[in-house]
Amino acid sequence: MANSASRVPISVLLHDKASEDEEPKKKSREDWRKAKELEEARKAGTAPAAVDEEGRDINPHIPQYISSAPWYYNTAGPTLKHQRPQDDPKAHCSGIDEWYKRGVDTSKIVTKYRKGACENCGAMTHKRIDCMERPRKVGAKFSAKQIAHDEFLQPKIVSDYDGKRDRWAGYDPANHREIVEEYLKIEQAKRELRAQKLKENPDLAEEEGESDEDKYVDEVDMPGTKVDSKQRITVRNLRIREDTAKYLRNLDPNSAYYDPKTRSMRDNPTPNLNPDETEFAGENFVRFSGDIKKHAQAQLFAWEAYGKGVDVHVLAEPTKLELLQKEYDKKKSQFKDEVKNKVLEQYGGEEHLVVPPKALLLAQTENYVEYSRQGKIIKGQDKPIIRSRYEEDVYINNHTTIWGSLWKNGCWGYKCCESMIKNSYCVGENGKSSAVMKVAESITLPRTDVANESDQETAEATRAPVKVSVEKEQSEEISHTRNDSGSDSDHKTSDRVSEKSKKSKKKRKKEKRRHEREEKKLQEKAPDEKDKLQLALEVEALSQKRAEELLKQDERKRPYNSMYDVKAPTEEEIEAYMMKRRREEDPMLAFMGK
Repeated sequence: MANSASRVPISVLLHDKASEDEEPKKKSREDWRKAKELEEARKAGTAPAAVDEEGRDINPHIPQYISSAPWYYNTAGPTLKHQRPQDDPKAHCSGIDEWYKRGVDTSKIVTKYRKGACENCGAMTHKRIDCMERPRKVGAKFSAKQIAHDEFLQPKIVSDYDGKRDRWAGYDPANHREIVEEYLKIEQAKRELRAQKLKENPDLAEEEGESDEDKYVDEVDMPGTKVDSKQRITVRNLRIREDTAKYLRNLDPNSAYYDPKTRSMRDNPTPNLNPDETEFAGENFVRFSGDIKKHAQAQLFAWEAYGKGVDVHVLAEPTKLELLQKEYDKKKSQFKDEVKNKVLEQYGGEEHLVVPPKALLLAQTENYVEYSRQGKIIKGQDKPIIRSRYEEDVYINNHTTIWGSLWKNGCWGYKCCESMIKNSYCVGENGKSSAVMKVAESITLPRTDVANESDQETAEATRAPVKVSVEKEQSEEISHTRNDSGSDSDHKTSDRVSEKSKKSKKKRKKEKRRHEREEKKLQEKAPDEKDKLQLALEVEALSQKRAEELLKQDERKRPYNSMYDVKAPTEEEIEAYMMKRRREEDPMLAFMGK
């Protein structure tokens, strides 16, 4: 191979190297255009499909992100090999237990020299030149004695990435047993030597004991600690095994809660006993008792002071911190008092700050009250009902109910006698049928359907011209429709639409004038206040009827601004609306007649 390589001229090698090192040239616009046309022709079927390295056609409709191979795949032409299942490299690698065999194969015993074997030892696995035995005076080829065993035919081991870096590859675990046995023999010999010395000199026992304690003092575990030599840290156990467990202090399931995950019991398991007598009063007792709160406040003050530029530390300078905290609290209280005095001087109200203690304000008592599941009192007395500052349950003029307990026909009254006159005298059940009640009913809101005969006559009188006008309009419409149907077929549809629109406008104007005339007639009727109110109610009823008629019409044919009147309502109309409207906020609406 060296001879063949040397025959290649150096200029050719340099040229090949330069061609390899050159970057791929960028395609010109013409090359891109040709490649695009070729791709379109392949998709159309006019050009043959691309062929991979195995001679298989590549479907031209495969997307480019699938057909294009990665840059590190080193492909010379179009291929889809990178999309097909790849060979598992571990299948060709050796297993974790495979290793080179050591020694020789003693399973076969050879007594005769074999052709092609080593002339010195007689083994078949090597030649005389490679033989590692001492050269014999008479070789095995001629003596046929002491023929050596054949060496193992070593396997070809192909290691993967992890196998090449396995530091225990080829290690025999049986070798470790020899090391263990060696140490056991040394330990046994030490024990025998020590026993022999103690027999000869018994006084050495005490000295050896003391020296052993000093020697192994670091290895002795403290109660509740565990030293981990790997991590170089001391792990504190959550409980010393000699102590009583927290959950055994009180076996009542309703006692203090014990968290088995963190092995913590925050509340006191024996709250009935004196804390001085109990060995364990809960973890919160230790956390929030003594000077722990003061220490936490001092730590917080030190942090805040350091954040504001004061160099102080709770552990390094405790005296300085305490003096600073006292001075800060003193100035803070003085500043609060100054602000408070300024506000009192400006606005007053110092007398309201003098209040009884909180126990009296909140009415706290030690009265024991026990309730059942239904909320009834079993033991003790219920809390007294808190009264308001207004007078309650005070009835005047022989009434048994208050004013406002009755709501009827838009008026308030007393429920006991159904009187609608405030501060009237109650006559009981007799008052419900008395003349006073009848007078009150006459004053109240009349029904919209006109209960009296005179009102009915006036309503019918007002309705009569409306009926006549509606009948006239209907007859006019019928005649118009007949005339339209009998007209010549040469008329255009546009003339019909314009005529209809003119007629509808005239019709709306007539209706509007008619309603205005009716309202004027009703308003000119009665000068009395009661008649005015009745007239306003009738006008409102007419307007409602008109609104209902307009709602029945088609929206496209309804006149503009026809649902309400532009003029302002009169006082009588407002009063009629207020009397007639439904009061949803009335608390007695659900109990009385609506």
